[in-house]
Amino acid sequence: MSAEKSAMRNLSLKQLQAVAAVARLGTMTRAAQELNVTSAALYARIRQLEEEAGLLLFDRTPGGLKPTDAGREMLWAIDSINTVLETCTDRLRTLRGAEGGRVALGVVSTAKYFAPQVIAGFVKKHPGVEISLSVRNRGQTVEALRGYEIDFALMGRPPRDFPIEAATFGPHPIVLIAPPGHPLAGRTDLNREDLADQPFFLREEGSGTRMVFEEFMSGVLVKRAPLDIDTGSNETIKQAVMAGLGIALLSVHSVAAELESGRLVLLNVRGLPIRRDWYAVRRADKVLGPAASAVWSYLMSEGARSLPGVAQSGLVPAGARA
Repeated sequence: MSAEKSAMRNLSLKQLQAVAAVARLGTMTRAAQELNVTSAALYARIRQLEEEAGLLLFDRTPGGLKPTDAGREMLWAIDSINTVLETCTDRLRTLRGAEGGRVALGVVSTAKYFAPQVIAGFVKKHPGVEISLSVRNRGQTVEALRGYEIDFALMGRPPRDFPIEAATFGPHPIVLIAPPGHPLAGRTDLNREDLADQPFFLREEGSGTRMVFEEFMSGVLVKRAPLDIDTGSNETIKQAVMAGLGIALLSVHSVAAELESGRLVLLNVRGLPIRRDWYAVRRADKVLGPAASAVWSYLMSEGARSLPGVAQSGLVPAGARA
């Protein structure tokens, strides 16, 4: 970096304000009075600037001191800085009022079926807030939470290996889906043992849904579906079930559309649906800013309304016994 550029980088706000005052008032004396400094000190400040720039900043005219081209460049700089500072002040004021700012929200893959509705409802009330949404599996979401990458997360099973704060905001039923016409469809006397010879599609190890499946089917040997697919994808599993290749235990929110259209049916098995809850989770030591706090509060008061109304509409079998 040249010496000239280095000198210009050392410009202070006080020096630029001195140039602006002299340009506005036309004399060193009046500018010094306004800035509450001596005329000698102000002259020295202007002279130092001229030496660093290698150019005169003012012409001495009968009408007073007038900025040269170099002086006008300095005035442009101070105007630009003032604009930036005013914008910064406005943004800080907006942030304090929770009407602006950015929120980093992480959701597990199953929550992607309702998270956009939650965000849309919030943004209608707070259009100035920018929300960054990341969709990952449970393990990845937990790691993002642990590493302070996100403000908070939406998931069905909060982590327990580091301090967190968690609050429920809505029901999360887990159901067993099958294709229409499945031999077990329509029966109301099914037990877990009746599923032992059924090919199952399972979510990946570590997912919340996989953990629920392992708890529910504990002690019962099950068959894996005869198809090697990406079990980290609810969409792929749903398509495979609709094709008649097996059955699967999934969140009711992820299959709401297919149940409503009749492309999938629920199997009525004792103990199903499994009632779980959706949680908003943040690190215990994470202090939420005003915007993130507003999203959290909105979830607590309005989040349940954004969940697909499958259980309430009767699509979850009325005869299912918990």
